[in-house]
Amino acid sequence: MIDIDPNSDGLPGIEQLRVIVGAVMTVGLILSVLALIVSAIIWAYGSNSSNPHLAGRGKIGVLISCGAAVVCGASVTLINFFWGVGQAV
Repeated sequence: MIDIDPNSDGLPGIEQLRVIVGAVMTVGLILSVLALIVSAIIWAYGSNSSNPHLAGRGKIGVLISCGAAVVCGASVTLINFFWGVGQAV
């Protein structure tokens, strides 16, 4: 039986890569919040101006931005979960 774990010291620059990935996750969350605010404004404007197409696009934008925030926030947990599933195979 072979038991291999990730080697966090195997390559130079791993710690810098972790910092970069953390920064990208932070930027992704900030952009998701910005997209949520803009989409909610578009949804409200479309609803108040009796424009169903614009209101629908705003609703879709709200859903997509919420989904992006969930993926950014849960990405580490998802990777660890699927790593565990892969190790169990």
